[in-house]
Amino acid sequence: MKFFIDTADLDEIREAASWGVLSGVTTNPSLYAKTGGKLVDFDPHMVKICQICEGLPVSAESTASTTEAMVEEGRRLAALAPNIVVKLPICEASLPATHQLASEGIRVNMTLVFSAPQALLAARAGARYISPFVGRFDDIGDEGLDHLAEVVTAVKNYTYGYWDEEGGPEIITASVRTPHHVTQAALMGADIATVPFGALKKCLKHPLTDQGLASFEADWKKVTQA
Repeated sequence: MKFFIDTADLDEIREAASWGVLSGVTTNPSLYAKTGGKLVDFDPHMVKICQICEGLPVSAESTASTTEAMVEEGRRLAALAPNIVVKLPICEASLPATHQLASEGIRVNMTLVFSAPQALLAARAGARYISPFVGRFDDIGDEGLDHLAEVVTAVKNYTYGYWDEEGGPEIITASVRTPHHVTQAALMGADIATVPFGALKKCLKHPLTDQGLASFEADWKKVTQA
């Protein structure tokens, strides 16, 4: 499984990249707003992320609401850097926009996917990445991993004629909250998990690891003090 980081915070991206585990970045308007960024700084900010993650896919989300505007904004975003992926929400307007952008060689990450039919439509339209959400189902008392499993199985049953040479479309497990989400997504064959930095750090932690480290440190003190 590949790890993307779900943030627009440059410091978080730099630190995650330094671990050597990062395969991409996903952003959205809410994540950018959390950085305190302004509209005038959005494009330069995306360029900075692309420079930190040279050669890795960086999803920049369109805020357009019509097909024509999505295509126009998608072209503009894709022109910022060669590793930009245009992020579009699954809806009636975004399917023809995805089809047009894909025909021009522009990669699309279809987001806000909550069902297998939505994912299949995104794949048929030409999405390079498909982002089914997990945690938001859990927030309403549903089981997000069950829905993710349906998406993974359904999409991987078929080929689509787009992005075959790149191995697409790839499933990005999104709205990840816990290491359990990551584990189960990996076991069911999801290609990618896009993880907030806090959740990524949780993936490093285990109480038995902490216990072992403490034991090693205590035993070494005995050696050095002997």
